[in-house]
Amino acid sequence: MYSKEEALHLKKMFWTAFAEAYPRKWLLYNTKIKDFSFKFHIDNKKAQVLLEIEPKDDDKRTIYYEKVYSLKAILIEDFLEDAIFEQHYYLENGKEVSRIWVEKTGVSSNNKATWEDTFDFFYEKMDAFERFFYEYEDYLKDLEINT
Repeated sequence: MYSKEEALHLKKMFWTAFAEAYPRKWLLYNTKIKDFSFKFHIDNKKAQVLLEIEPKDDDKRTIYYEKVYSLKAILIEDFLEDAIFEQHYYLENGKEVSRIWVEKTGVSSNNKATWEDTFDFFYEKMDAFERFFYEYEDYLKDLEINT
């Protein structure tokens, strides 16, 4: 078991090593859609690449989620075959968001032996998510286009 400081240091080392292994600028929060962002997540059991849709306005969140959901078959067939969709996902703080993600289990930011697999997973899945987004960006951004 690691102390809080050691775990924090390992996590910082993990992200630095990932940036060195795959030095590129990721889309992440720069989607030009407020509260519609891509994220990397890793903890002691799993790694995730996710799209989080989190407008405070439930109607907007629903519209954005339904737009992505309407493209589900394309996303799964052409980009991320293992994508998981959840319209009503609750964060630890109780906030409700919509989330689409992929997950790799059996990896940990505290286990350097799993880092390379995690880096490859992050790169492959985020790259696919970004290609999907850029392909359908105009449709996703335009709230006037119905789902």
